[in-house]
Formats: sequence, C-alpha cells, structure tokens
Amino acid sequence: MSRSPAPTLTGVERMFNEGEVIVTKTDLKGRITYANDIFQRASAVTERQALGQPHNFIRHPDMPRSIFNLMWETISAGQELFAYVVNRAMNGDHYWVYAHVTPSFNEAGEIIGYHSNRREPDRRIIEKEVKPLYANLREVEASAGSPKQALAAGREAISAFLAERQVEYDEFICTLGQGQHRGYC
Repeated sequence: MSRSPAPTLTGVERMFNEGEVIVTKTDLKGRITYANDIFQRASAVTERQALGQPHNFIRHPDMPRSIFNLMWETISAGQELFAYVVNRAMNGDHYWVYAHVTPSFNEAGEIIGYHSNRREPDRRIIEKEVKPLYANLREVEASAGSPKQALAAGREAISAFLAERQVEYDEFICTLGQGQHRGYC
C-alpha cells in the first residue's frame, strides 16, 4: 500500500469484542511484519496492504506525539509499555485500544522487532482520564511551534503530569482501572 493522503475522519468509532486481541509485529523501524485478522478488520485493511507499512499509518491525529515518543523510547530500551491509543482506520473511522507493546529479542538478547497486543479498553477510563489528558497534551504540542519544540513541550507536560501524581507512566496507566487491567499490567 503506497502512502496516500490520510482519510477524512468520519467520527465513527469502530468496536471490537472484549475477548478479541489485536496483534501486530514490526521490525526495528516499526514496519509491520505481521497483522492478525482482528487488526485488519479494525483498521479496514487487508494483510497485503498492512505488511511493510510503518505502523504509524494508522495514527489518529488525536493521539499526542509525546505519548508515541515515550513508547518508542521505552521499547527501544528493552522495556514493555502499556498505553491507551486511538487509531484511525483506513476509511476514516477510529478505534480505541488498551495496548501492551514489547520488544522481541533474539537468542543473543538483541532487540529484533516489536510485538503489540491490543484489547478493548475500559470506556470509563477513556472518557474520564485519557481523553482529557490527551487533549491537554495535544494543546501543549500545538502551541509549541516547530515539530521538535512540540515534542519537547509534550514530553515536558507528561513528565510534569506524572511528577504531580508521583508515578511513572506505566504505574499511572496500570492503576487507572483500579483492578480492571487484571493480568495485563
């Protein structure tokens, strides 16, 4: 699938079943090497269209750049990360996920790619906690000027948010559900 203009957003949210798990794998540069059928359905793409694409081809404009930057920093350091993510399907619809992203290692302990499992998120957490936080981060990023300044401002804002709560990002995400993430954090 060649890079085409991003689809017009429809405002329609796609849902998937509670027991379903969206799975993708990528290489070190974030290009998709595996996409399960649930990912394909949620993103409105075929396997052929997805393979080889940078994973950010489904990036929704409501997703703060600073959260993705935090994710890449964490997983490229060999650590796992949990996050709430809003993605854009190729028809312009969107869907929310509770993502668990991990590095994949070879026998020598070197990172060779990344693996992501995404589950249906708790709607109350999305509405009460995540949307307001992400709206604030996007506002901070938008008012910062250049893309580099926007990213730095967003990272500073999320760091201040976490420092105020005296938690690391992982702890913040995992405690949002107060038990809703059993076995996932």
